[in-house]
Amino acid sequence: MTILMVPGFNNSGPEHWQSRWEATLDHVERVQQEHWDAPELDIWLAVLAHHVKSRPGAILVGHSLGATLIAHLALRHPDLDVGGALLVAPADPDVRRSRVPGIGSFGPLPIEPLGFPAILVASRTDPHMAQDRARIVANLWEAAFVDAGEAGHINVASGHGAWPAGLRWLSRLQVRQRAIAQPPLSRPSTRARHSA
Repeated sequence: MTILMVPGFNNSGPEHWQSRWEATLDHVERVQQEHWDAPELDIWLAVLAHHVKSRPGAILVGHSLGATLIAHLALRHPDLDVGGALLVAPADPDVRRSRVPGIGSFGPLPIEPLGFPAILVASRTDPHMAQDRARIVANLWEAAFVDAGEAGHINVASGHGAWPAGLRWLSRLQVRQRAIAQPPLSRPSTRARHSA
């Protein structure tokens, strides 16, 4: 089962939990954007869609603007086979619109259900999306909501290196994805039961 790491603005450095998971977990690939410091929704979305098409059933792990990008993928490409998504500290494009060129192209946030299992993890002290808004967004996306406490932006700056708590949420998605992918147990036919 492939896990696709979907970093946000400026990528995720070597100490970021996404990079640490990529180095230690099996079957992990990073979605590589050409210009990490110049986010443009249409360009980033095309790159993500290409990766998902080549890895059907993959679980997507998005952080910040990467989590927001996954929601846009669900809206614009509902036909793609996504096994599930862990959406960590999604960035609200309206919050950073004035400070980072290109962020505005990610707005407005999609409000439709994602169409695949998802968990949204949000902090009470995230400067890029208020937790109350994140809770509403999770409800609109039909994603399970996780209160991460006072965890900042859930990145290196807020003290999240390997972030073992996040691995537990990823594991829940993987278990659910395996259960969905497995064919139901077949019952023996009537003929087989009578001949036994």
